Amino acid sequence: MQLSEQELRRRHEREELEKMGINPYPSELFEVTATAKEIRENFDKEKNNYQEVSLAGRLMSRRVMGKASFAELMDSTGRIQIYVSRDDIAPGEDKTMYNTVFKKMLDIGDFIGIKGYAFVTQVGEISVHVTELKLLTKSLKPLPIVKREVDENGVEHVYDAFSDPELRYRQRYVDLVVNPHVRETFKKRSQLVSTMRSFLTDKGYLEVETPILQPIHGGAAARPFKTHHNALDMPLYLRIANELYLKRLIVGGFDGVFEFAKDFRNEGMDRTHNPEFTVMEVYVAYKDYNWMMDMVEEMVEKVALTLHGTTEVKVGDNIINFQRPWKRYTMFEAIEHFTKIDISAMEEAELRQTAEKLGVRVDPTMGKAKLIDEIFGETSEPYLIQPTFITDYPVEMSPLAKKHRSKPGLVERFEAICNGKEICNAFSELNDPIDQRARFEEQLELGRRGDTEAMVLDEDFLRALEYGMPPTAGLGIGIDRLSMIMTNSHSIQDVLFFPQMKPENKDE
Repeated sequence: MQLSEQELRRRHEREELEKMGINPYPSELFEVTATAKEIRENFDKEKNNYQEVSLAGRLMSRRVMGKASFAELMDSTGRIQIYVSRDDIAPGEDKTMYNTVFKKMLDIGDFIGIKGYAFVTQVGEISVHVTELKLLTKSLKPLPIVKREVDENGVEHVYDAFSDPELRYRQRYVDLVVNPHVRETFKKRSQLVSTMRSFLTDKGYLEVETPILQPIHGGAAARPFKTHHNALDMPLYLRIANELYLKRLIVGGFDGVFEFAKDFRNEGMDRTHNPEFTVMEVYVAYKDYNWMMDMVEEMVEKVALTLHGTTEVKVGDNIINFQRPWKRYTMFEAIEHFTKIDISAMEEAELRQTAEKLGVRVDPTMGKAKLIDEIFGETSEPYLIQPTFITDYPVEMSPLAKKHRSKPGLVERFEAICNGKEICNAFSELNDPIDQRARFEEQLELGRRGDTEAMVLDEDFLRALEYGMPPTAGLGIGIDRLSMIMTNSHSIQDVLFFPQMKPENKDE
């Protein structure tokens, strides 16, 4: 292992500390009574009362000035200045704690615990006067030095930023330390999930868990990850969706169930796709897709208000407004709106010709449904910036959706499109077991033609439907994509703590 000069020096400091009887990784509890944020928000500058505090965090900067020094400590809530005096942390004749440990053996990135009292410096900065200092963790790798300065106009300038995406995503632990805005992104993501969870539980729906390892991958059109169970000597698949299991629970008598699920799809990676992703699916008995559109509007509007205090969210160069009601197009209306071509009555051959005329890439394995989907995806979807419902899809595109009550050849399905990407998919769920079997068999035929994403036939799910499933509305929302929009993040990797990456070294 090749070590830099700084890494070698830190390892030497670790050894010297141990020789001095100082454990660089102590196991004793260090009691924290305040955070940097609490001190900044609650300290009364006018009274300048000497409030005693105990806090812990990383040492992020240090200005040594003889017998006293200023430093900066960062905990999970932010940074605060600390004042360290030699005679306070080393009150007796032995000044080793200050002269040797603090000045020479502590480094940027080390975790320390301090006790003292809050006060206001002569320049008006809330700080902590340290009376006790304890090393809690010695860091052996130096952090990237990111310098921040605020000019006379109050504008912050950042120098030597840790901004390389490859390093940031691969070393998220460093990214979170040196780029505070990254922590805020993930706090908002957590807040988004908790808002949705509260919204659904307040309506009386039950949060559940369903299998991740499945004997049959179903519920979506996608390529699965495959593994093998040794004891049962059988193949298993990482789920591509949890839809079929949740609908089994509706058959079992629950009126409303939902799950925040990790799904896995063996597909390409780009700025909106990761092979592992999070989806929230909810199923409610005795409802239909029109009702579900209203609920989606209500829920996402609530998320925007909770995260931003307004329904207007800045995403790139756009201001997206989630205030209800949202615009609605049928799929054919959207395609005609953007291309001036009505494809609603076209069969497969004419659709293929139209796609080629529009410059949409197609291949011989694509059936009618895939061709329509490709045309919509290339000509219409990227231009839907404000939240828009696309409804009434061709029956061939939606093997799990109920046939439209008044439009032959279509199903009762919608997708919500926002910022040019799908954020949710929903149906009036197909509950006719005879029709469902026929749809599965059509999917099998597509699979025989070479469609690697075609669905497979799930006999147990069909058996469940034969016992009877009430009319049901179902919905899946992509949490990662919605998080991208709500945090103004360009890439899905910006809203995943640990996105999938190619091997760091070729040897891997």
